[in-house]
Amino acid sequence: MDEFQLTEESGQPDFVREFIELPARLYKNSPRWIRPLDSDVEEVFNRETNKKFRHGDCRRWILKDSQGKTIGRIAAFYDRRLFKPGKPKVGAFGFFECINNQQAAHLLFSAAENWLNAEGLEGMDGPVNFGDRDKHWGLLTDGFDKEPNYGMPYTHPYFIPLFENYGFQVYFYQLTFFREVLNPLSPRLQEKYDRISQDKSFRFEHFQTSKAEKYVNAFTEIYNQAWSKHAGVPEMQKAHVSALFKKLAPVMDKRLLWFGFHGERPVSFFLMLPELNQFFKHVNGKLDLWGKIKFAWYRYVVGTDKMFGVIFGVVPDFQGKGLEGALIVACRPTIVKTRYRKLEMNWIGDFNPKMIHLMETLGAKEVKRHATYRIFFDRNHPFEREKPI
Repeated sequence: MDEFQLTEESGQPDFVREFIELPARLYKNSPRWIRPLDSDVEEVFNRETNKKFRHGDCRRWILKDSQGKTIGRIAAFYDRRLFKPGKPKVGAFGFFECINNQQAAHLLFSAAENWLNAEGLEGMDGPVNFGDRDKHWGLLTDGFDKEPNYGMPYTHPYFIPLFENYGFQVYFYQLTFFREVLNPLSPRLQEKYDRISQDKSFRFEHFQTSKAEKYVNAFTEIYNQAWSKHAGVPEMQKAHVSALFKKLAPVMDKRLLWFGFHGERPVSFFLMLPELNQFFKHVNGKLDLWGKIKFAWYRYVVGTDKMFGVIFGVVPDFQGKGLEGALIVACRPTIVKTRYRKLEMNWIGDFNPKMIHLMETLGAKEVKRHATYRIFFDRNHPFEREKPI
């Protein structure tokens, strides 16, 4: 039997370095892998800046072999705000990386399970993020021949049996759809736009820097109506949204951030960004001075013809009325004048048939699939997939 040493973080000076550098070794022969920014990973575990620590806790471990070489890592965490009355208290784990060895994977999964169990939880989902869903979420199960979009994990195919041999079951899939921007839109979408545009109370507009606060307020209002009612998605505070927009300012293209209003009420948004991994793949995870110079060169000089959809939302009382399609038609004349020719839409849950239908109507094709797994610590506990919304 192999001899492994599991180490929990407790101030060791080399722990963070090993945690960060392990994926670079595991994926050195994977041409499609793009290294996440080191700062994006480490900010998740910063107790001063990650607000999730106000409502929960986190632990992380690395695993070494008998020669002292790091061969695996994992983090476990929970957020009390996500616990629902009458529902099992489910924690989470993420940032799993491991050599192709079931015993090693078992030790890492067990470390997360044992700690969460001791904290009074009944199960765990993963791999997910101790933060927002837009990063570090899901295990790649299809699309290994394609580069990951910014924030989306690229993982080895052998991870799938490592998970399932431990007992994990797929809780839901996250789908990524692709579309050529210049391909014609479905006449059905145009019909929806024509019908809605007859009501002069509707208007669609893209982000304007001079009115940034207006769009921060609009995003907060729409998001908290359209998304925060879903299981596992807490409300967002205006201060959080404002900070997020400021953080995105250096990379956003205002022509890709669209909002729909009914009168003065914000009712829909479709937020896209230039596909940032096309820039970040040149910095090897480092946004030091040289990394920032390289990023600026590729962002503002070389550019990219690819964009990715960050989030789409419609307030509940306007859903099913064609507003989704109308917003897409409204933004198209502006976007086709830009350099962007490829669009990928991330993170469309298989529990969201309306969005899947919209992607199909848009003529987009599924090109990647990530899985979020769940396991209960009592293996006899009934298992159910995430219910459709």
